[in-house]
Amino acid sequence: MENQTRSRDAKLIPIGNSKGVRIPKALIQKYGLKNSLLIEETDQGLLLRNKEEGKLSWEETYKTMANENENWEDFDTTILDGLEDDSFEY
Repeated sequence: MENQTRSRDAKLIPIGNSKGVRIPKALIQKYGLKNSLLIEETDQGLLLRNKEEGKLSWEETYKTMANENENWEDFDTTILDGLEDDSFEY
């Protein structure tokens, strides 16, 4: 099946000091768009899609983990358990 691309004209409208694009109601309903969208820059242009609520980005995940101050000392011992032995064969 061939990938069909549809296009529509849109105008940038002033919103305060920024500009925005009005998305027709039919497209909002068709794609289930919510209040918050992600804008991705691709080689072909901009891609709009729903922001997945409740999921953290990698950056947000890293920051959250860094703030937890978890103690991983036991992990170092467990991961090497038996592997530090010279008699271990691959």
